[in-house]
Amino acid sequence: MWQEARGMGRGIWERHLVASLASRHVPHACLATAGFTILEIILVLFLLVGLLGIVLPRISLEENLGSVGRRMVGTVRSLQGMAMLTQKTVHLYVDLDRGTYWPVILDGNQEKVPTDATWATPLNLPDSIRFSDMLASQGKKETGRVDLFFYPTGRIDAMTMHLADKNNNVLAIAIEPVTGAIRMSDERIEPLKPLTIPDRVRPLLQTAVAVR
Repeated sequence: MWQEARGMGRGIWERHLVASLASRHVPHACLATAGFTILEIILVLFLLVGLLGIVLPRISLEENLGSVGRRMVGTVRSLQGMAMLTQKTVHLYVDLDRGTYWPVILDGNQEKVPTDATWATPLNLPDSIRFSDMLASQGKKETGRVDLFFYPTGRIDAMTMHLADKNNNVLAIAIEPVTGAIRMSDERIEPLKPLTIPDRVRPLLQTAVAVR
């Protein structure tokens, strides 16, 4: 009987000791084995960065025709304002083959790069967008270089530009020279054909002129 009581007392004492140790502060070594080590955290972060590098480009971070078109319209407006502010003609070069464009300010016989850092180097179209063709004073071109002029009065050379993406979707940008209005369309804008006089009408017009 006494031995049973002694065993029960020992059991109670052992349980009390375990509870007391559990309530005390756990050494750092024990915490390190229970949680993540610094090496493991660095490894996880490294894997996450690598995963983002693979996934993000596939989420279509590429610019589309609409955003590139709006940027081109902003460029035209900016260069128009530059010509009016400086009271000097601005010459815009467009390289259709390389997809680049850059402006210079005409100062007498010299061409000067604008002081704004934006124009310090030629601007490039995104890799997914290209110049399909441009119609300006030099005629319609699909390759080579096109020149566009912005005048101190606010007038701009007439121009129709077609941009295309990898899927051959088209965005048209047309500049009306007198008013400077800019029109964008997701369909091609073809130049108006010159009015032709039918051969059977020409004798009548010549007769009317002769009567006068």
